[in-house]
Amino acid sequence: MTVNETLGAWSELFMLLAAMTYLVSFVAFAWDMAAHSKTLRGTAEAEDRELVGAATAGAGAQDAAEPADARAGHGAGHRGRGYRTGARSALAGHVADEQMRYTGERRPAARVAVAVMVLAFLVHAAAVVSRAFAAGRVPWGNMYEFCTTGALVVAGVYLLALLARDLRFVGTLVSGLVVIMLCAATIGFPTPVGPLQPALQSWWLVIHVSIAVAASGVFTITFAMAVLQLLQARRERAILAGQAPGMDFLRMVPSAQALENLSFRLNAVGFAFWTFTLAAGAIWAEQAWGRYWGWDTKEVWTFVIWVVYAAYMHARATRGWTGTRSAWLSIAGYLCIIFNFTVVNTLFAGLHSYAGV
Repeated sequence: MTVNETLGAWSELFMLLAAMTYLVSFVAFAWDMAAHSKTLRGTAEAEDRELVGAATAGAGAQDAAEPADARAGHGAGHRGRGYRTGARSALAGHVADEQMRYTGERRPAARVAVAVMVLAFLVHAAAVVSRAFAAGRVPWGNMYEFCTTGALVVAGVYLLALLARDLRFVGTLVSGLVVIMLCAATIGFPTPVGPLQPALQSWWLVIHVSIAVAASGVFTITFAMAVLQLLQARRERAILAGQAPGMDFLRMVPSAQALENLSFRLNAVGFAFWTFTLAAGAIWAEQAWGRYWGWDTKEVWTFVIWVVYAAYMHARATRGWTGTRSAWLSIAGYLCIIFNFTVVNTLFAGLHSYAGV
């Protein structure tokens, strides 16, 4: 099929415009957090004197009955039961609504940030679709296309989640990660529009890679939430210890336990997608190379990622690994994804080298 280079050039222009628009959204999200931090700082100083005293007394009275991991400050007790009543009431004035509903005062900067991100998503989608029409195929045949399409999925998943939950508190991290992904694609993996390599000319490309992109998008969201969970857990420990908590912007973020619970549900979805990715890749490998598994570097690291997230799911569901331990496992899984996409694809020779730079 003939490659439309003109349409490919338009796709690159749309991608640049999308990156710039996402950057504006990132600045607006950061402005929202900074503005509320300044507003909340005044009330925080007055409330801290009262709530920290109540937290110390309440937590001390409950200390003998609390699970060890809750007393250690992981943000959740045994099997996710969370802090005891006294500690939860002390933290109530320092964290956002755990149900993540759209309540409280109006946040014009956050509304602007979401609106700009929707615009960026539409321009981004135009860039990906025009790339597909220019090449006459699905737009994920190389690292540039995988990264740009993955960034589109990250933004799409986040915007869809905003319809059900008030997740504007994580907008700075999500929009920032999307900008980084687009910059990495444009600067690190620039690839002119062209036809597919022969090994990729299969319907399994559509099935296998599309699900892998979706899983990576979900894991990007949970990575951002795990980072916030660690920050919030540290702040909660300071509050319960009677210390100045700092990081006033985290008053706009739900409790560490609420973040952990939502992350676990999203990671379950991402893990199901990645399991299908692994299975579909094995079936495609049998059709392309005559074997389901060959210990190729890419195959090994795809399996390593599956093992890390399987350990996360098992440890949290059955072993009571809650709080900071589960957050670090989630972060470790995402770092494996980054390693698989960058280092493995660029430095290790193998049958998947046709993914190209």
